[in-house]
Amino acid sequence: MLFDLRSAGRRRTVKGVYLGLALLMFVGFVGFSVGSSGLSGGIVDAITGSSSGGNDNSGQKRLETEVRTAAAKTRTAGSDPSAWLGLTQARLRLANVGDYFDAAKSDYTAAGRRQLTAAGAAWDKYLALKPASPDEGVARQMIQAYLSISQPDKAVGTQEVLTEIDPTQQTFQNLALLSYQAGQSRKGDLAAGKAVDLAPKDQKKDVKSQLDQAKSQAAVQQIQQAQPTPTPTVG
Repeated sequence: MLFDLRSAGRRRTVKGVYLGLALLMFVGFVGFSVGSSGLSGGIVDAITGSSSGGNDNSGQKRLETEVRTAAAKTRTAGSDPSAWLGLTQARLRLANVGDYFDAAKSDYTAAGRRQLTAAGAAWDKYLALKPASPDEGVARQMIQAYLSISQPDKAVGTQEVLTEIDPTQQTFQNLALLSYQAGQSRKGDLAAGKAVDLAPKDQKKDVKSQLDQAKSQAAVQQIQQAQPTPTPTVG
């Protein structure tokens, strides 16, 4: 049985199943395509306009130079939101090429994950400076990045920014999905209620049903993760 969680392997399987379901729903609403664990199809295309990171050494060196240049700008213009936005974008682009992205596995390398984490730090600096209109495209890319490095709470926070930029059924629906996966049920319920309110009259029932299902799946996943791994007996 899938729900017999006496083995760590099955708990990991269930976790993957439910996270995958939530991500499929999320990506369907946002309009990104998703690769396996690296999200290469959606985030790479959104960031670079191409279909894969690849191993172009000259391209990697160029992007590494862009990161250094952008980082230097934040040191001389640290109060300028655009400087931190530029650094965020540069790190996101770099994370998806050459030594930073394993195209064969469709996943980030350790170096790529470090770039995504650093992009998150730059994004936080950008938001802290309260730009008049946060960049919607980069916000969407950062949500994908946070999911790739297993930071669901950060993905939720950025999705909240999106609901402020674009307060639609879709953005609140995504906020509910991400919140449930992050274990933030109260926030998920509030976002789900708003999504249902904004849905067309003939879709309200379906939207509510989808979000109720996502909440239940996330709750099961969290219970399963909390269960200890049995210690093998000898003899």
